[in-house]
Amino acid sequence: MSLEFLSPIEDIAVAHTAFLSELSLGKTIRMHTKKSGLPDMEGVQIALIGVPESRNSVDNAGAAKGIEQVRKFLYQMYPGNWYLKIADLGNVLPGKTVEDTYAALKELVGFLCKSKITPVIIGGSQDLSYAQYRGYDDLVQGVNMVVVDSRFDLGTYEGNMNAQNYIHKIVLEKPCNLFSFSNIGYQTFFNSQEEIDLIDKLNFDAYRLGEVSKDITSIEPVMRDADLVSIDMGVVRMSEAPGNANAGPNGLFGDQICAVARYAGISSKNTSFGIYEYNAKFDEKNQTAHLIAQMVWYYMEGYNFRIEENPFVSINEYQKFIVLIEDDTINFYKSNKSERWWMEIEYFYNKLKKSTLIPCTYQDYLTANNQVFPERWVKTFRKLS
Repeated sequence: MSLEFLSPIEDIAVAHTAFLSELSLGKTIRMHTKKSGLPDMEGVQIALIGVPESRNSVDNAGAAKGIEQVRKFLYQMYPGNWYLKIADLGNVLPGKTVEDTYAALKELVGFLCKSKITPVIIGGSQDLSYAQYRGYDDLVQGVNMVVVDSRFDLGTYEGNMNAQNYIHKIVLEKPCNLFSFSNIGYQTFFNSQEEIDLIDKLNFDAYRLGEVSKDITSIEPVMRDADLVSIDMGVVRMSEAPGNANAGPNGLFGDQICAVARYAGISSKNTSFGIYEYNAKFDEKNQTAHLIAQMVWYYMEGYNFRIEENPFVSINEYQKFIVLIEDDTINFYKSNKSERWWMEIEYFYNKLKKSTLIPCTYQDYLTANNQVFPERWVKTFRKLS
């Protein structure tokens, strides 16, 4: 595929690397610069992409600027005990129309995923998540999408897509490859009751800010099952990330959003990761840019520690627990290696009995032992039946 729509990293970020340690990320990441051109992609595992596009932002004009500040903070960091091959491909040039930008990002995401390279996107407004999702059109049937946002972004859709109604377009538009949608960190007062009811009616999953903040580990199974992750920086409280015009006094803390990014990275199923709605105009002392760089770092660290686990493949490496609920049986599996949990769902498809595994928590196992079907089990069973 042609990568002509990619522009080099700006000189201000490249020049900054001259003063960095030879051990820093700025010295080890393969960069797309004016001088060297596009980097060699042989063996690359993660590709960074900037998308300075915000024409369809909502009350956050200017979200297209500031990506180079994120790069400066990221480049000066050091890798952990990992040796990933990372490339920074520069920025997707905004097209003549927003639709042109969507098309370019869609093509790039699809190309990288087919090449077994994970794109890490830094936007730009969150409607770019639509293009990120469309990049899967020729890849998989049944995309699991996780959005970390204080709003559902269902909005009112009348043919004009923006950063607060793009999910509506994803749900309605054909081909519809969406199998599951999960929102993490929503705040009730930012979403109408009609939207909350619709999320439940569609068997989508939604996790309120309060329950996520109480136990950040509870969202690990959600991330473990995600093909695509999109984060709106407005989900982080203003005191932690002021670089967003829609930031509020409540939200996730900086360490919590970094944990979310690490969970996404450690998921062997995840194949694209996007961070959106950063607006440098409101970013006092570049605090948000620094936080985003740390989020990317934690995603990379998680990626390095990925392990392939499947109880159906290597049953001897798991403990099996059988729980009887009414006339049904749920099989739970716990990994001896990572201590992560799965539960088995049996269902009928074309009159044939089938079974599948979904990630879960120890709490789901306890819930089943109390003779209550875990909500995660119920919603997945409805989708499959």
